[in-house]
Amino acid sequence: MKVRLAPQVVDFVRSLAPEPRRRVRLALRDLEKGKGDVQALEGPLQDYCRLRVGPYRVILMYSKSRTIECVFAERRSIVYEVFADAMIERLMRDE
Repeated sequence: MKVRLAPQVVDFVRSLAPEPRRRVRLALRDLEKGKGDVQALEGPLQDYCRLRVGPYRVILMYSKSRTIECVFAERRSIVYEVFADAMIERLMRDE
């Protein structure tokens, strides 16, 4: 599978210290091989999955074209709230 990273994910990974950056990059590469601690989300984020990399989470979704779209990344403590708020804001703009 091919992995595509949203600009926010790229910026987040670049902002990390060297060791966490290396671990997150390895985890993103492993997604192409079907590896990783991936789990489906529930509730309002049920269309998405998360990749766990230590204290970090990458929100992703599988597209029909055999592509994994990594759409958001952040620390575990705030990732779901911030992502849900961003999705609500986007929906409000699109109306």
